[in-house]
Parts: sequence; structure tokens; C-alpha cells
Amino acid sequence: MNTGARRDTIAAIATPPGSGGIGVVRVSGPEALHLLQQVFQPRRAVPAFVSHHLYYGHIRAQNGSLLDEVLAVYMQAPHSYTCEDVVELQCHAAPVVLQELLARLATLGARPAEPGEFTKRAFLAGRIDLSQAEALIDLLTARTAAGAELAAAQLHGALAAAIGGIRQSLIELLAHIEVAIDFPDEDAELVDRKEAARRLRAEVLAPVQALIADAGYARLYREGARLVIAGLPNAGKSSLLNALLREERALVTAVPGTTRDSIEEGMNLGGIPVQVIDTAGIRPAAACSDAVEVLGVERARQMLLSADALLLLIDADAGLTPALRALYAELADRAQILLVLNKRDLLQAAEERHLCAAAAAMAPGRPLVSISAKNGEGLQELQDALLALIAPAADSFGRSARLAPNRRHQAVLMRVEAACTQCLAALGAGAPVDLLSVDMQSILETIGEISGESSPDEVLDAVFSRFCIGK
Repeated sequence: MNTGARRDTIAAIATPPGSGGIGVVRVSGPEALHLLQQVFQPRRAVPAFVSHHLYYGHIRAQNGSLLDEVLAVYMQAPHSYTCEDVVELQCHAAPVVLQELLARLATLGARPAEPGEFTKRAFLAGRIDLSQAEALIDLLTARTAAGAELAAAQLHGALAAAIGGIRQSLIELLAHIEVAIDFPDEDAELVDRKEAARRLRAEVLAPVQALIADAGYARLYREGARLVIAGLPNAGKSSLLNALLREERALVTAVPGTTRDSIEEGMNLGGIPVQVIDTAGIRPAAACSDAVEVLGVERARQMLLSADALLLLIDADAGLTPALRALYAELADRAQILLVLNKRDLLQAAEERHLCAAAAAMAPGRPLVSISAKNGEGLQELQDALLALIAPAADSFGRSARLAPNRRHQAVLMRVEAACTQCLAALGAGAPVDLLSVDMQSILETIGEISGESSPDEVLDAVFSRFCIGK
């Protein structure tokens, strides 16, 4: 997509495909009002369409036949989403009606919009920056209320404000350096290198590093986590999946090896979307009942490698068998493991304490929770421990930071961090001011990629191609 301002008029269906109550066709560009006058017939004649007023009337097909009764609104530039003249026609959401209206607009000169083109026009007009455009994608695809809340905060400029403060400090530092270049004989008096280094650390490097630290948690809210339930056959993995989901999703029997393939379902864990995966019970191939179970066990082992966190189930009825100890030894190098003693309802209190102590000795330092998936005992403690394992600072992040750097932002910020470190070294080594100027210009240009002020065309194309056509 060309990044230059496009002065043609575009049109697209702005609502999801399929039948529904309302379907919206959106038009943006200099001919938007003219197109409205051509396709829309108000119920009552009006001398002129007033901006941001809603009109009731009809639209007609190219042959003059009545197509639909609609509501129409005209939004005069620059007071619209794209900062251009915009028209929205709210029809009944019959796909054939919407497609017919879009075809009618095309015959009158409107070009079909490209994916994300309305939002891109808003960006090119300066209404939003690139981070806010990305936040809109996150809001449209949010899977939890917490994720939507973070996206909304970024859409309203939380990240843009943080980046703007960093950029302003860089501009001020660069201004001092540029003055020293103009007066080389007074370099020592004009540039306080210790003060410049202090400000660079405190006002640029430190907030950049804080944003990098937050990016991991932001990614959890945005992309979620993969949680794999692992254990020996008949340990209660499927029962635990059903208990966590609060529905009978997996088949539960007393027969070992019932689960032959992985079962995946989503849940909301403290605002973080979590994909919970129930796997086949892991045991040697020789002990499997048939080839299907062998394949299921192999798939389970593959799932373990891709998980963000593991729940290792211990069957209280069987105890710490050699097979379980071998399975833990196989998984011990994984950072995120939560031991779960299941079927505690079968144990006396002293037996439970003894088994928990033995499990703690097998896996020192690992979190351990005792539950009964059958009757729901300990499930809240399990969820709390799991949240602490996946995102130990997620609660404070979600309530206070309100910043949501994505993977692209994180990559840019890490480049800024490296450039700041290089510039600090140059300041300390007494580098000439013209070289310091180049370093700071580079930092300023790099961090501008987040807001889109200095982003290459291919980055812009990649961002806006993720949108649907009508947004």
C-alpha cells in the first residue's frame, strides 16, 4: 500500500460478513457527499445534508428499484475518523443488499478500500499515531476484559504519551549538543557531559527499560499463554481440565489411556487468556495399549516443549512412583512447572502432609498445590498459584501501568536501549560533539518508529494489512 495521501474516494462494508441486525457501508474521500446524494433518498426532502445528523430514507439499485430502507450519516472533514468527508449507510445486514450497495458505489467512482485503509488515512492525517492504530487491532481482537482495557488505554494515548516524554528529553539533549557544534571553541562550557549522561540515563534509558520489562506482561494479555496438563495415565488430567473449565469437556473414565490426543480449550485466568491443553498420559511405548495411544503420548511430549507453563499432576492414590519421578526428571529443566497433588480426598491429613513433603523433596523450590479435581477442593488455590507462576506481576501491571508494548515496540525499544548504552559510553570517553549528535539523532529516529514518525513503508504496510477491509 502506498503511504502517500490518497485523494480518491474509497468504500467498504464495515461490519462482519453474514446475516445480522445492522450492516454498515462506509465511504471516505472527497466524493463521499456526492455519492451519498446519488444513492440515498431521504424520506423528507432536505436542502443540504448537515454534518453528524442522522437521516432516514431509502437506497435504490442501479435499475431504480428499491434496495433497502436505511439510516445515513454524513461527517464533514476534518471531523471524522479519517479526517476526510465520511458517509456511513446503516442497512439491514443482508449480504446481498450490502454487496449491491457497494457495487452501486463502485459504478459511481468509489474504489474498494484496502485492508486497514480507513485507519491508515487517519494515521496519515495525524489523527492517531502508529501505536494507537496497533492498539485498535488489539482492542478488536481482545479475548479478555483486561486485554481490552489495556488496548483501550493505549488507543487513548498511554503509550504515545510515554514515548512522547522520552522523545522530548532526547530533543532537549540534542539541542544542547547542536549548540556546541555551532560554537566549537566553547564546547566545554556548553556541554556538561556528566549532566547529559545523567539525563540520558534517567529520562531515556530508564523509562525505555521499564517499557521493555512491561512488554512481556503486555504480550500475555494480548496473546495469552499455553498451559499443558501433564502426568501419568489416570492421574486425573481430564478431570482437572473439566474442573478448570467448569464443564464436561473431556471424557473421564477409570481406564488408563482414555485420552488419546490433546484437547485444547480457552479460559480466563486473572484477565489473561490461557489455552489449557489436556494431554495423553505419558508412559513407555511398551505399556501403551495400541498404536493410537503411542501416537498420543508422542504428541503429549511435543506439547510439553511448546508450553508456557506445565501442571504436573501427582496421583495421590499412586504416590511418587518411579515412573512419575522419571517424568519429573525429564521435565526438571523447564522453568515454569507447578506440581499438583490430585485426589487429596482419598488421603487422611497425615498422609497428605507426608506426600506433599515427599513431592517437595523431589522438586525443591517448585510451587505445590493439593487439590481434588473430583469435588473442586483447592481449585482457587491452584488458579492463584498458576497466575503467580505465569505472570507474577500481572495484577500490578494490569492496574497501574496501562502500557502495552507489543513485539514490534519491544524490538524497537531494545534497539534504543543499545543505542543509549553506546551514547553513554561515548559521553564518558569524551567523544566529539558531532559524533554525540549523530548518536542522539539515531536514538531519536529509532524511537520514532513506535509512533510511526520515522517508520519505513514496509512497516506501515505490515501493520495496516492486519486490519479488516472496513476498518
